[in-house]
Amino acid sequence: MNITLKALCAATTLSLLQFGAVAQAWPDKPVRLVVPYAPGGTTDFAARMVAEKLTQQTGKTFFVENKAGASGTIASSQVAKSAPDGTNFLVNDTTYAMLPALFAKLPWDHANDLVPVTTLATTPVVLVVAASSPFKTAQALIDHARKNPGKLNFGSGGNGSSTHLAAEVFKREGKLSITHIPYKGAGDAMMGVIGSQVDLLITAAPTAVPQVQGGKVRALAVTGDQRLPTLPDVPTFKEAGLPGYTVTNWFGLAAPKGTPKEIVDKLQAEVAKALTDPKLKERFASMGAKPGGIAQPEFAQLVRNETKTWTEVSRSAGVKPD
Repeated sequence: MNITLKALCAATTLSLLQFGAVAQAWPDKPVRLVVPYAPGGTTDFAARMVAEKLTQQTGKTFFVENKAGASGTIASSQVAKSAPDGTNFLVNDTTYAMLPALFAKLPWDHANDLVPVTTLATTPVVLVVAASSPFKTAQALIDHARKNPGKLNFGSGGNGSSTHLAAEVFKREGKLSITHIPYKGAGDAMMGVIGSQVDLLITAAPTAVPQVQGGKVRALAVTGDQRLPTLPDVPTFKEAGLPGYTVTNWFGLAAPKGTPKEIVDKLQAEVAKALTDPKLKERFASMGAKPGGIAQPEFAQLVRNETKTWTEVSRSAGVKPD
């Protein structure tokens, strides 16, 4: 009995030492952060800011690889099927929670094959119109849309995209009938607004802020409890008369299933530490983004809740899975 107990204790101690050694040694190779979109977007911006800081902070190499295509499913599948050795992580975002509603079948198990690690940032969304638009306030736009059902339209980055579904929630909360005009990407949709081809767009703050500050578009409202410091004159949706509109975007990291918990926990801790850097916080704030770094269980619950929410929104909007 004593021999068995001693052997069990010895095995447990050895296992703990091995796990500790894994966490202490990681990262012993360059770490790839795979962004499922082309360079230049909000997800890419957040990933590059954090990768740069993690490299400085750890003395190891963290780098971004862009793998665009199929609403992020190409990159997500690649990371999900990669070796769980702490060298590959997915930079996911709100769109990831929408994928089960957009595709009849995904090439990986959405609920289990990728383990949420932590958030990089969260951002409000902003309602914008062309600088030449007759609408000076959100209420004026809403009133016009209610009196003229089907006459206004909104742009999006594509059918089922975050910009599409954010606008669908806006329509639901405002009891509006507005026509959807899908583009090939959020950047194209923004150009559609700037050129007055579409009446409005609801997009992440980092995408909207530079165009608002550059005078290309006018911001009418922003989600959140407080106004954005970068857009102090733009009211919140609550101030604009639509308190039920609370959409936000999140950006995070996910690891392949089987990645040692010690590595997941260490990456979460390193990201949380990186996001306390004053310069990094200032850069995020300048784009209307709030640093993340939440605990792994909290992020996992967020992804589950968001997946349920956006699946319901997709169905109510009549989005047909491919």
